[in-house]
Amino acid sequence: MDDDVVVAGAGPVGLLLAAELSLAGVSVTVLERLTEQNQALKAGGINGRSNQLLARRGLGARIAAEAAKYGDGFAAFTRERTAPGANSRPRARLGGHFAGLLLNTESALEVPPATALPQQALERLLGAWVAELGVPVLTGHEVTGLSQNTDEVTVRVRTSEGTKAIRCAYLVGCDGGRSTVRKLAGFPFPGTDPLTTGYQAALTLDPAVPLPTGWHATDRGLYAYGPKPGRILAVEFTGPPADRDAPVTQAELQEALRRISDTDVIVTEVESAARFTDNTRQAATYQRGRVLLAGDAAHVHPPFGGQGLNIGLQDAANLGWKLAATVRGWAPSGLLDSYTTERHAVAGQVLENTRAQIALMRPDPHSRAMRALFAQLLEADVTLTDLLGARLQGLDVRYDAGPRTHPLTGRYLPDLPGLADAMRLPRPVLAELSDSAGLGAVVEGWSDRVDLRRLPAVPGVTALLLRPDGYVAWAADGAPDVASLHEALTTWFGEPR
Repeated sequence: MDDDVVVAGAGPVGLLLAAELSLAGVSVTVLERLTEQNQALKAGGINGRSNQLLARRGLGARIAAEAAKYGDGFAAFTRERTAPGANSRPRARLGGHFAGLLLNTESALEVPPATALPQQALERLLGAWVAELGVPVLTGHEVTGLSQNTDEVTVRVRTSEGTKAIRCAYLVGCDGGRSTVRKLAGFPFPGTDPLTTGYQAALTLDPAVPLPTGWHATDRGLYAYGPKPGRILAVEFTGPPADRDAPVTQAELQEALRRISDTDVIVTEVESAARFTDNTRQAATYQRGRVLLAGDAAHVHPPFGGQGLNIGLQDAANLGWKLAATVRGWAPSGLLDSYTTERHAVAGQVLENTRAQIALMRPDPHSRAMRALFAQLLEADVTLTDLLGARLQGLDVRYDAGPRTHPLTGRYLPDLPGLADAMRLPRPVLAELSDSAGLGAVVEGWSDRVDLRRLPAVPGVTALLLRPDGYVAWAADGAPDVASLHEALTTWFGEPR
């Protein structure tokens, strides 16, 4: 066998998954069809939850340094803009947008800071990290076939030097919305067909014909100018494009913007442009035998709010430790199955909220009436605004971690002093936050896979058992219940040695 795991696709999701597997002691190779990075405009940032995940793996300073090159204009936009009909409560914080209606969330909602960072920059950063870890990333390697049995997967690959076969224990498709791995492995991919043609572009406009910044719903569709100068997103409801892959010309962009904005805007230069649609689909399962899917290979939807990139990164964090545990032989029964169970539900909510956003974006009179009413509800109901903000940022995720004897059980653990150092590796952590916890003897049987760490005291918590993806598997607020801790350790991290 050539590798424990082969990852198809060297985008951010595939690279993060490869790093997680490598850090967990699993041999992994990444295959990438392209020989050069795709420069088409994609997601423009990572949300707070993704920031926390990457910072806990030691990448916080790198991300901050890289983001400093691209952040001009973003802070000013979020500080100054209020979209037509959007919630405008004073001193509220921006929690994203829903169909172009800005969500100014109340300060009581914990919204970790997002980072404005082009997807290509994040990809380069993760690529450098993976290279430091010694993971091979083979560009110009296109997956053309696969077969599997009960013991391994054989991946057939085309390269400039001919074809070859690679044998591995598991294959993971992180190869995008048109995933070859998904198609070859026969994953059902049900969903809804597209109704729209959308554009994302970085361009320059003639200042003599200014285009208003912010989000704008018009009689022809909807467009957003910002949050950085020259960044455009535009959607019109004329059906899907005849050829989504044809190059987007300067003339096409200008005509589309003129139709949607009802202005005589002049596009003088196009740096990057791409089409998108509201094609919305999700794999029925994320695993078939020894083949798995993550990121856009598992779910596709319109790119509103950059949700796809962020849930893809969380897919990788969820799958990485579970697949590593399976390869290394200590995974309890059903652990790898829980990847589909947990992440399928999260992506399903994203698909539903993007479909709902399309409904609110339509230019017909009935949809515009619904949009106006929805904007009023956002203005009047703090709970609704915060609920949507939490959902779009992935802050409302709560996995089924067994009996919920503590409010944190199943939820992502917010940042605590010392936590980032404790989670530098994708390993479970049993954290004692009280001098009297005394759990060293309990965790001894799992010391080969669970780290015992002492963290500063936090009100209402004496001890925590953290999964490698940052979610709480068990917690105590008083004298720890040793029996329930033992059960949680066994459920998530296998039998003691």
